[in-house]
Amino acid sequence: MQLGVVGLGRMGGNIAQRLMRHGHSCVVYDKSAEAVAALASKGAAGSGGLDELAAKLAAPRAVWLMLPAGAVTESAVRELHGVLQPGDIIIDGGNTFYKDDVRRARELKTKGIHYVDAGTSGGVWGLERGYCLMIGGDRKVIDHLDPIFSALAPGLGNIERTAGRDGRDLRPERGYMHCGPCGSGHFVKMIHNGIEYGLMQAYAEGFAILKGATSDQRPADERYDVDVADVAEVWRRGSVISSWLLDLTAMALAGDPKLEQFSGVVEDSGEGRWTVMAAIEEAVPATVLSAALHARFRSRDDHGFADRLLSAMRKGFGGHIEPKGP
Repeated sequence: MQLGVVGLGRMGGNIAQRLMRHGHSCVVYDKSAEAVAALASKGAAGSGGLDELAAKLAAPRAVWLMLPAGAVTESAVRELHGVLQPGDIIIDGGNTFYKDDVRRARELKTKGIHYVDAGTSGGVWGLERGYCLMIGGDRKVIDHLDPIFSALAPGLGNIERTAGRDGRDLRPERGYMHCGPCGSGHFVKMIHNGIEYGLMQAYAEGFAILKGATSDQRPADERYDVDVADVAEVWRRGSVISSWLLDLTAMALAGDPKLEQFSGVVEDSGEGRWTVMAAIEEAVPATVLSAALHARFRSRDDHGFADRLLSAMRKGFGGHIEPKGP
């Protein structure tokens, strides 16, 4: 299958490469000519703009946007609205606010262009591990794109199958899911990222308590010089709190036990805020997720070991680089 890929950064370039490894062809565009040339050297067809990209795609065209949420993605959608034709498809794989998806789908429908929102989790590791995909859009369009989603998803792998799923949709077991109409994919991904905030904060606070066990605020015979790198490692093996985030934590602490390469300024990319907003709209208590978001705000004024560990995890899964502190 042929796909246009726009945005060849940390994830977009790997998405194109993974698709080509699975026999699909990609036409790519990025504002960086070097990024386009790099993908072209690996078999993609490069283009110098969205109009050229559209011209190189056979109808019905499908274009995957992997761009920062907000104005950049909005501009690309508007430009594609002008160059695509009825029956063509725009897929937004970034972290767009789901209400923007609903509006865009409505606007594009007037020209007969289909819109799909694909919440994409996997970060910089997706090329090898595959991407967990949460997809919103018309069922017929999603079914048409199934070869793309199937190639990007991790597949069954070596994870034990869940008992009681006989007769259910097999796609979630392979790492991708049709969540519902437009907006639902990014809504599910938004909640995923809100939960991610809470999990990361729990790890960060727990390790900070371990790190502080030598404090002179504790009785002398209750001061423990705990090797937090070894704790992270042992928890990876048979513990009920083992996870990929803990794997990344162990990697970070093994290489830099004091996390001295990090300042502890922790950014938030929007989904945590939107998750809390949705909780307020639904009158659903979200105390952990709200506190985790507020902890990121606080990190920009006061940086501790927990904040540095959050930065280490963000770099581990997504390649996120800390902003410079005030």
